[in-house]
Amino acid sequence: MTTNEMKANEMTGGEALVRMLLAFKAGPMFGMGGFQLLPFYDAARRLGLNHNLINDERCAVFSADAYAKVSGRVGLVDATLGPGATNLVTGLVEALNAGSPIVAIVGDAQRDHAGKNMTQETDQVSILRPACKEILRIEAVQRIPEIMRRAFAMATSGRPGPVVVDVPEDIAHGTWGFEERDFDVDPAHERAPALRCRPDAEVARRAAAMIAEAKRPIMLCGGGVHISDATSEATALAEACGIPVAHTLTGKGAIACSSPLNAGLFGRYDRIANALIEASDCLLVVGCKLGEIATKRFTIPGPGRPVIHLDIVAEEMGRTYEPEIKLWGDAKAGLADLHALLADGAAAQRTARAEYLAEVPKRMAAWREEVSDRLNSDESPVHMARLITEIQRLLPADGYLIADGGFAAHWGGLLFDTKQAGRGFVPDRGFASIGYGLPGAMGAQLARPEATVVGLTGDGGFNMVLGELETARRMGLGCTVIVVNNAASGYVKALQHLMYGAGAYQSSDLAETDYAAIAEAMGCHGVRVERPDQLEAALRSAFAERARPSVIDVMVTRDPARMLPAVDNRAVQVKKGDRVA
Repeated sequence: MTTNEMKANEMTGGEALVRMLLAFKAGPMFGMGGFQLLPFYDAARRLGLNHNLINDERCAVFSADAYAKVSGRVGLVDATLGPGATNLVTGLVEALNAGSPIVAIVGDAQRDHAGKNMTQETDQVSILRPACKEILRIEAVQRIPEIMRRAFAMATSGRPGPVVVDVPEDIAHGTWGFEERDFDVDPAHERAPALRCRPDAEVARRAAAMIAEAKRPIMLCGGGVHISDATSEATALAEACGIPVAHTLTGKGAIACSSPLNAGLFGRYDRIANALIEASDCLLVVGCKLGEIATKRFTIPGPGRPVIHLDIVAEEMGRTYEPEIKLWGDAKAGLADLHALLADGAAAQRTARAEYLAEVPKRMAAWREEVSDRLNSDESPVHMARLITEIQRLLPADGYLIADGGFAAHWGGLLFDTKQAGRGFVPDRGFASIGYGLPGAMGAQLARPEATVVGLTGDGGFNMVLGELETARRMGLGCTVIVVNNAASGYVKALQHLMYGAGAYQSSDLAETDYAAIAEAMGCHGVRVERPDQLEAALRSAFAERARPSVIDVMVTRDPARMLPAVDNRAVQVKKGDRVA
C-alpha cells in the first residue's frame, strides 16, 4: 500500500468501530458519551449509525438485552470509562445468564498515562470480566476490524452472551489507513444462534427410544428454546408424539399456552405441572438450566426421575440434576433429530397416551375454575390476577409482555398465556434485577415497531429508571408501561410479613406516588387506575398511543399478606431461611 493510498483511507479508530458495526447491519445502539469515545460518536453522526442517548448505562444494557431477546439480533451498547463502564455490570450479568447476544464498546484510559490517577480511571477490565462472556481489549488501531469480528462471533455462538470491547482513548482517537476489505464480515454473526451443532447420533437414538417407551413423558422447556428459535420444533415434536409441555418463566411460549398440551409453569409457581412431573416416567429437558425457581429450590424433579437433558452448554447438564442421557447440542437441531427418529411410531405413541393427554386440559380447566374468582375479581384496589387477565384479553396475539423482576415476573409468568408459540413473554430472569420493565419495553418496541408492547413493573423498579421515560418520549416509542403501585418494595415486605408477622416491616415502604401525573409532566400519556372496571379503557387508550410512551398507574393491595401470587400456593408455610417466592 502506498503512502497516498493510506492517507486516502485513513480514519480514526472510532470511525473504524462504526464501520464494523454498520458492516454487521447493527443497530439500534444505546449509550452515553465521554471524551474517550468522541471519535466514535462523531463517526456515528456522519455515517448514520442508529445511536441513541440513554440516561443510565444499566438501562442501555436492559434495552439492548430485550431487543436481542425479541429480535435475535445483536444488542449494542457503549459507555465511557469508569462510572460508565461500571454502570453496565448489572445489565451485562442479565445478558450473560440469559444468553443474550450483546456487544458493548467501552472507552478506557489513554495508555500513555494509564495508572496515574487519570480522571474516572479504574481497573474496569477486572470489574467487567466476570460480568460478560468475554472481554476483548484493543491494543492497536489496525486490529479493530479483527477484534470486532471476534466480538460478534463470540456473542452469537454457543450459548450467546455479552462481549465487551475495551477501547483505550488513544485507540479511538488514533488513525490508520484501512482498506475496504478490512471491513468484510460474516453475515451469519449478525444474529444468534450463528452456528448450530447436532447432538451425537447414537445418543439421540437412545433418547428417542426412551421417549418412545414412556407412558407419561413430559417436555420441560427453558429459555434456550427461544434462544435457538426452536418453538416450531418443540411444538411439532409435542403434537406428533403426544408429549405435554411445561415451561420456565423464560420458556413460556415454547408451545402456545392455548394448546391442550400446555401444562404451564413448573417449579416454584405452578398450575398443574409439578404433579405431572412427579408422575412422569420420562422428562425431556430442553434448553433449561434447572435452577432454583424452575426446580422449587432443587426439589423438582424428585430423586430418580429419568431425565434426558438437551442443552448447548455441556456444563449445565448435571449441575443441579444428573440426567440419564445428555444430549449436547443446539435445541432446534436436537428436537428436529428426535422428531425424525420418532416419526415412524409417532401416531402409535400418541394413541397409546390418549388417556394421559386428556388429563392435561382437564387439570388445567379445573385449575382455572379454582382460581376464577381471583382471575375475574371485582375488588378494589385491583387484584393482580384481574390485571393480568385484562392484559391477557386485550393484548394482541403478536404483542409482547415484558416483565420486570419480582412480582411482575412471578404473577405474569404464572397467569399470562401466550396465544401463539414464540417469545411473547419476556422476563428478566438472567439476573432478576428490578428496573427492567421500562427499558426492556423500549428495546422490544425497537425490535418490533408495529407490535403492541407492554412493560409490567413495580413502583420500586419504576422509580429506579424513571429517567428513561424521557428517552422513550424523545425516541417516539409507543410502548406501554404498567406500574403495579403498592407503595412498597412489595416482594420484600411480603416476605417480611411471612417470616416475622404483621407489622414487622423494615425499609420496605415507599411514598404514595401518582405515576400517571409524572408521566403527563414528562410529555407522555398517563392514566391512573383505581378500580378494575377502569382497566379496559386505560389499556385501549395506551395501546392507541403509537408515537409516545404510556404509563398506566394501577393501584393494587397494600396488604403484604396478599402481595405474593398466592393463586398458585394453596398453603404457604415458611421456616427461617426458606424463600417462598
